[in-house]
Parts: sequence; C-alpha cells; structure tokens
Amino acid sequence: MEAGFPDYLCRCGRAHVVSADRWRCDCGGPLDLPVTAAVWPPRQELHSMWRHAGSIAGAAELPWPAISLGEGLTPLVEAGPRLRLKVEYASATGSFKDRGAVVLVALAKALGATRVVADSSGNAGTAVAAYAARAGLAAEIFVPGGTSEKKVRQIRGHGAEITLVDGSREDTAAAAAERVERAGLFYASHVHNPYFLEGTKTYALEVFEQLGGAAPDTVVVPAGNGTLVLGAYRGFAALLAAGLVERLPRIVAVQAERCAPVAAAFDAGQDQVPAAPPAATLPEIPAAPPAGTLAEGIAIAAPARGGQMLQAVRESGGTVMTVSEQDILEAHAGLATQGFWVEPTGAVAYAAVRRLEAMGSPLVERGIVVAPLCGSGLKAAPPER
Repeated sequence: MEAGFPDYLCRCGRAHVVSADRWRCDCGGPLDLPVTAAVWPPRQELHSMWRHAGSIAGAAELPWPAISLGEGLTPLVEAGPRLRLKVEYASATGSFKDRGAVVLVALAKALGATRVVADSSGNAGTAVAAYAARAGLAAEIFVPGGTSEKKVRQIRGHGAEITLVDGSREDTAAAAAERVERAGLFYASHVHNPYFLEGTKTYALEVFEQLGGAAPDTVVVPAGNGTLVLGAYRGFAALLAAGLVERLPRIVAVQAERCAPVAAAFDAGQDQVPAAPPAATLPEIPAAPPAGTLAEGIAIAAPARGGQMLQAVRESGGTVMTVSEQDILEAHAGLATQGFWVEPTGAVAYAAVRRLEAMGSPLVERGIVVAPLCGSGLKAAPPER
C-alpha cells in the first residue's frame, strides 16, 4: 500500500498499489476495494457525509477537510405511508455525484496529481470540476455533444477545460481514456475508480442513520453506470458486516426502456452485460436528447460494472426494471406538484415506485421504500409534456 490506501483489487486476482496513473487492471477489468464493516456510530459533530469518514477507505490520508463543500447528509423526506425520498440534489453541485467526486479529487490531491480528467453525461463532470477547483487542481472534462447546456456552462464556470465529443457516451469515455493514457494524467473516473463508490456508499449509511438505525425494506435506484446502485449496495453490505442489519434491503435498479442493457441481461439470466450495445436501436422521440431518452444521465449502452450491478441486485433479492418515457414525464410532473424540481433522470426512481405501486408489487407494498432524487431540475431544461 502507498500512503495508507488499500490496494486496488481486480476479479482476475491481481492487486495494484494505488497510484496517480493507475485506473484499471492490466487485464482491462475495473478495479475494486474490499467491503469492510461500517464504523459506528458516526461523528455527530460533522454535518456532511464525512461524519462517516471512519467507513471510507483511506479517509485518514485524504485532505478532505480542505476540499469538502458540505456534500451529503441530504434530507430524507416522507412522501407517503411507506415512501421516503432522499433529496440528493441538495448537495453543492446539485447531484449525488458530489459524494464520489470529493473522494476522487481528494485522492488525486493526496497522490500528488496536478491535473485530473473525467468523462461524464454532465453531473459527474460538474462535480469533478467543482471539487478540482476547490482543491486547486486543473481539470479536463469530456462530455457528449448533446449534454445539457446548463451542465456545460456549470463545468466551464468552475474553470475546467471542456471537450464536447461528437458521439455516444461510450465514445466520450474512450476519448477521455485516450487522453489519460497519452498524457499520464489522473483519471477521475466515476466508473472505473472504486474510491468513487467509497463516497456513494455514504448514501446508504445516511439512510440507515436517518431511519433511526434501521435499513429500509427496498431501495429503488436509477442505473446507468451503476455508481449509486453499487454505492448503496456497498454501504448496506458494510452495515451487514458490522452486524448492524440482518439483511440487505432489496435493490431495485431502474433503467429507461430506450437504453436498458442491464435490464435485458437480468431478464435473460445473464451474469454480465454485453460489452457492445445491441445493433438494433429504437427511434428517438422528439422530446428526447441525442441519447434517445429523457433520462440522459443513465443512457449507458455498455456499463463497465454491469456484471457487478447484476450480482448486487440478485444478492439483495431485488430486480432490474424499466420505465417508459411517458412514465418519466408523469413522474417528473408528479414530483413538481409536491415541491420537488428534478432533472428528468432524477424522476426515474420515482417513476419506478409509481409503476410498482400500480402493479401492487410486494417490493413496495410492505415496509419502508427509499428512492433518491438524484439531480436538480435547475441543471437541465424541463421536459416537454
């Protein structure tokens, strides 16, 4: 280990010392960190996700006190007899991605990096740009050409260099990776670097704390690259390892019908998500961005951690489901009438809850159900109805 950080692990069996230029295994696979028991109780004097610093790998070595913007510890709001909505867009840059971005940027700073590179559909890029500015690091952010103009302006406003990629989300990731490899830069990848998941797992730790030391029966989470699905899984698994809960909550991972590779693999009983998107594609609808769905934040055709998402969902006894564009529109409108203003992607989990309720599904008919409102509606143009 270097600087007290746990080694990166790969499912091929290799271990790698944490360093500024390491972002994937030599076999090409994504890197992981072991699940460890949660440290409890949290530090009550800290009013951010860092009250759970004892449960974050390597936190003692990270310069997070100088970088934090007060991210996390977002409200958990009652929205029905069983439903609780966690208002993740209350974080500093307007999305849950702050949780992982602050850990990644703090790691880059601790490892001596002076410049970071990230690729994103918008929210992760804005978060990395903001925390890099806070840490005094230069940042280069790659986003698809059809990204919301408001997100593009936010990234530029934080002083980052932005590259608009003419192509898919996968093309954008490839362009960023090529830049990283060519220049030997720190890849602040929310997909590949497992320290991002060390940040997003605080979502689960906060839910447990806010429910009075109890886990919900079901957590409904949007699924694109899987950073919140896997973060929630790791957080509840850490609570399980500490003996604080008796079982994992059922994880319901939600995708948009128009881009649902994880749902397709789950329904087919597969253990992995194909590395390449299927040849057949659905036509775009007028209200949809180039990604083909209103939920641009989860329009990921070939998620690198797809297999891990499938494993997490199955281990929890949950499922993977899809919602339609109409479901997303109606959920967005329904949230707005309750005072919540989210971007379209932020309505996906609520759309799934509504559909499950209409079906009379046992996933939402007993116990407590928690769903996130992931991104602020101020970051994107409202959908046309």
